[in-house]
Amino acid sequence: MAGVGCDGRIQHDPRWEDGWGTVESVVFGGDKIMNGAFWGRGVEIRKEIEVTYLEVVFSFSNRQVSALKSYMAYTLTPDPAALVGSAQCCVCKVELSVSGQNLLDRDVTSKSDPFCVVFMDINGKWSEIGRTETAMNNLNPVFAKKFVVDYHFEEVQKLKFALFDQDKSSKQLYEHDFLGEFSCTLGVIVSSKKITRPLVLTNGKPAGKGTILISAQEISDNRVITLSMAGRKLDKKDLFGKSDPYLEFYKQEEDGKWMLVHRTEVIKNTLDPVWKPFSMPLVSLCNGDVEKTIKILCYDYDNDGGHDFIGESQTTVSKMSEASNSMEVEFECINSKKQKKKKNYKNSGIIIVKSCKVTRDYSFLDYILGGCQLMFTVGIDFTASNGSPRDASSLHYINSMESNEYLAAIWAVGQIIQDYDSDKMFPALGFGAQLPPDWKVSHEFAINFNPTNPFCTGVEGIVQAYTACLPHIRFYGPTNFSPIINHVARFASQAIPQKVAAQYFILLIITDGVISDMDETRHAIVQAAKLPMSIIIVGVGNADFTAMEFLDGDSRVLRSYTGEEATRDIVQFVPFREFRNAPKETLAKSVLAELPQQVVQYFKQRNLPPVNSDPA
Repeated sequence: MAGVGCDGRIQHDPRWEDGWGTVESVVFGGDKIMNGAFWGRGVEIRKEIEVTYLEVVFSFSNRQVSALKSYMAYTLTPDPAALVGSAQCCVCKVELSVSGQNLLDRDVTSKSDPFCVVFMDINGKWSEIGRTETAMNNLNPVFAKKFVVDYHFEEVQKLKFALFDQDKSSKQLYEHDFLGEFSCTLGVIVSSKKITRPLVLTNGKPAGKGTILISAQEISDNRVITLSMAGRKLDKKDLFGKSDPYLEFYKQEEDGKWMLVHRTEVIKNTLDPVWKPFSMPLVSLCNGDVEKTIKILCYDYDNDGGHDFIGESQTTVSKMSEASNSMEVEFECINSKKQKKKKNYKNSGIIIVKSCKVTRDYSFLDYILGGCQLMFTVGIDFTASNGSPRDASSLHYINSMESNEYLAAIWAVGQIIQDYDSDKMFPALGFGAQLPPDWKVSHEFAINFNPTNPFCTGVEGIVQAYTACLPHIRFYGPTNFSPIINHVARFASQAIPQKVAAQYFILLIITDGVISDMDETRHAIVQAAKLPMSIIIVGVGNADFTAMEFLDGDSRVLRSYTGEEATRDIVQFVPFREFRNAPKETLAKSVLAELPQQVVQYFKQRNLPPVNSDPA
């Protein structure tokens, strides 16, 4: 049975031609198939299908749709290589380019000075993900700034592109004149590769004749190029001064047109500029082809937007890569009009590549695929405020019909993280309880009562140890976090001498109340931020969790009692009550939302490559 025709380009897999349909189109009753990877009765697909374009949907009979829905697995098969394609990881990175046409003119004596701000809908709120440079005195801007976003096949990712006329240097958007906006999903842009849409005002009316053009390119090449550029003896263009030079870099598209990919800053009043080093994805500069010709144009900046052309050079990344700290690469800057008019014309100056380095910008998937192990530890709150586990109102109460919030949190987080640890042996610790036989309070005890081997086999082992220990301990207090944080930090510190990204430690703390040792906990977190370690805190029950939100450094930098600042944000706090009536996948997704970024940030700060990585 063939699929519905479509002009979208989809990578096709012949294994699907078994009577279930051919992948060609986007029609499946609005239901999305996660990353095109699924398996069930009658469908023998045991490996992730790489979808290079668009949202994949299928055309089936009603019977087949029913069967597929019934048996579709929303996690991939136990193939370790396939696991990284599941819902919690992005399918790929997409680079978005933005330009505008016929924008509203908000300036009286000149044209608008537009810039574009891109927002993403995150949990129902528009969050800014970046903004372009300002195009001075220009109603048809082509912005050099690109936006790289993670494309998740299994999610509806809403984007909003808003254009403003810059009036002040303020970063507050209400200080600038609004020129119009356009909203759509990332899937719409990816499916079309390039779209042109009218801009609208906040009241929904057209923003004049203004339109926005957005193009998308998948970034599958993780190489990054870093360039240091300079110029020498450039042409003098200003009447009462020298020149204010800047560079523009262009790559050639498939249709032969040249596309702006980067613009340097302006260096004022000089013929021998030295621009700041800059980095960009190699695929942005040359589509990953180091032999592909690129153009470098040099201009003299004018405040009125009428920038004077100085000259251009053509080269390749391969040629520029010959530059190093000890040897520079030079190109003549040629103005073809001057060259035709003047017989003795030599050049309009020299463009210099002071250094050119190509490195790899590793992603979370690169580290995981490269062999990084996520070392998972769970810490459970056994303080008296939870209530006796024999009481039905206790947060630790378990009956044959349902579990409790502690178990739900362990399952939600552990089931995902365990897929990234080869031996699946996890330490499970408790705090705030009195232990037999002397009934002393402990804040870092093994819940299997084996201090020399606190490891549990998989999430099931953690659950078994947890339920088994409940009758044998006395809930007490206080609620101290620092001992268990320092416990995991000691192991994480042993990974520091490693020269590759081999291990990253994750501590899940499940608690019901207010922290008693806040100063010590803050200090422990600040020290742990220097280590390959993240902390996830799930608050159960209905207590006031204001202090927990303080530890989550999303809105401010966390400081220890000594005043030392955390080098990075490693804490993610989530109150369980917000997810009581939501699918269990929602809790896991929220809890683990920041983890990939934290892993990448740590290894990048220390220039640690994956265990198994290819040279750039």
